[in-house]
Amino acid sequence: MKEIELIREGAQLNFSQQLRMAIKLSIPAIVAQLSSIIMQYIDAAMVGRLGADDSAAIGLVSTSLWLFWGVCSAFTTGFTVQVAHRIGGKDNEGARKVLRQGIVASIIFGLLTALIGIGIANPLPRWLGGNEAICHQATLYFIVFVSALPILTLNYLAAGMMQSAGNMKVPSTLNVLMCVMDCIFNFIFIFPSREIVIGGASVHMPGLGLGVLGAALGTVLAEVVTTCLMLYFLCFKQRELNIIKRHGSFRITRPVLKKAIHISVPMTVEHAVICGAQIAITMIVAPLGVIAIAANAFAVTAESLCYMPGYGIGSAATTLVGQSHGAKRPRLVRRFGFITVGLGMFAMSFMGVLMYIFAPEVMQLMSPVTEIQTLGAEILRIEAWAEPMFAASIVAYGVFIGVGHTVIPAVMNFGSIWVIRLPLAWWLSTSMGLKGVWIAMAIELTFRGIIFLVRLFSKKWSQTT
Repeated sequence: MKEIELIREGAQLNFSQQLRMAIKLSIPAIVAQLSSIIMQYIDAAMVGRLGADDSAAIGLVSTSLWLFWGVCSAFTTGFTVQVAHRIGGKDNEGARKVLRQGIVASIIFGLLTALIGIGIANPLPRWLGGNEAICHQATLYFIVFVSALPILTLNYLAAGMMQSAGNMKVPSTLNVLMCVMDCIFNFIFIFPSREIVIGGASVHMPGLGLGVLGAALGTVLAEVVTTCLMLYFLCFKQRELNIIKRHGSFRITRPVLKKAIHISVPMTVEHAVICGAQIAITMIVAPLGVIAIAANAFAVTAESLCYMPGYGIGSAATTLVGQSHGAKRPRLVRRFGFITVGLGMFAMSFMGVLMYIFAPEVMQLMSPVTEIQTLGAEILRIEAWAEPMFAASIVAYGVFIGVGHTVIPAVMNFGSIWVIRLPLAWWLSTSMGLKGVWIAMAIELTFRGIIFLVRLFSKKWSQTT
């Protein structure tokens, strides 16, 4: 019997068993997050070698892409949480029905979102304050990624469904594979054909020399291959969710859609509002110059290494809390909430210390431009102080999602970033430049972590039905 099945069977679990279960589920999820972060590091490092303008082109639209990616991911959560509840309640057939409907809904939503993205791709860089030198490249990069949103939405759905069933290993393994493919494809797509020296011998390395466009195409191709594999393992191999040998309707039903909307709409709106604030931050940074735009983008990528454990543990928290909620074990729901948040705060505190120490070396990997390296290292060290409280907000949010409690946490998230971070960033940027923007970010993340901990220690969230 898998350990997670003990939740469904009503077995009594002591603290060490609960902690071990949280760690075992978190590790594959962290590996998946790590592979994604490494992929971002590789992309940034490769494009960084092309120069400050190309780096700034990607940095200019990156927050807008996060908006589209996050909205699609939040949409699929409305279905994956329902699956976790049904599996926790031993209703595998009901879980399969939700999966079928989730596939259809995700394709439709992904297509509609892609059309919106393509429609705004041309004027977007100018809206964000980019200069003419980088706008064309930024538009190309953005179009490639938003065109692939239907595929990426299915990727989010498939990974989330397997995680809801307690299967963290397959999604994490496939994400590692995606990272490897991304390295290979980007190496070919970004750089031109050239001679490289390996062990004293000259080797011809083929390449397309597409630069920024190549970075987008290489990553999207890796995502397409990974999505096909995700769907194969989900629909053919996942015992609780195998829909190939068990036929059923793919028609979207009112109860499932209504529940999905109840869960995902607050998350979708929240993510849109938060990313809207991040886009506004980009507009605050843009007038500071190309160096500031590039340093900000590279530092955001570098800092993601710190919060990678938090999101991995948050995914595990959603699964453990969701299945405990589905099994109608409220005490276990709260215990897993506290255990996973504590685990996340410990892990991200450790990562924050490492980031503070090695910030200069990390930025040297991102860019060969000295000014970008220096400024990026300075702002990374500012952010490192906020990592423990950032962890509290990330993992607690995953806990709340597990019971379908999304409205109040969504309000807490976007209220914090709009009321505190944005005004403070604008004010501090006028006198301190990019450093002021990141000081504002650190202050807001600390505040957000505190209010999430206050909510966690209340009992209202665990009483959500």
